[in-house]
Amino acid sequence: MNFKNLLKLIISILICESAGVLGSFFTTPAIKTWYVFLDKPSFSPPNWVFGPAWVLLYALMGVAIYLVWPKLSKLFAAQLIVNALWPVLFFGLKNPVLGLVDIVILWVLILMLLFRFYRLNKASFWLFVPYFLWVSFASVLNLSIWLLNG
Repeated sequence: MNFKNLLKLIISILICESAGVLGSFFTTPAIKTWYVFLDKPSFSPPNWVFGPAWVLLYALMGVAIYLVWPKLSKLFAAQLIVNALWPVLFFGLKNPVLGLVDIVILWVLILMLLFRFYRLNKASFWLFVPYFLWVSFASVLNLSIWLLNG
């Protein structure tokens, strides 16, 4: 890998990780002041799981988009923006309903990307599968929290 490609890979990963950093500004304060008091389903993982999971998922997303750049850059950017909006809605506004609407849109955008990745680059497809599975789980968790606390 030459320096130019390595730089593109690092930038791709950093762009994705920045969505997580942005989300943490809304998530971190709400964990101890709001989220901790919500009723959660029995399958809700401990809070410490979310940070490492997202760091890994954002890194995988960065590699996936690097492999197909610039072919899917607009669709990828759209899903990353919708992804970054979720913690603002769910934790920042303390609104599981708006979070649910956002995460359903995110799920659809990820599914669209998966179909396109599959045709363009199988490695990108497989790098995105864990993200799709995690957001699918997070969607069910978001819905359950809304139903339990509605």
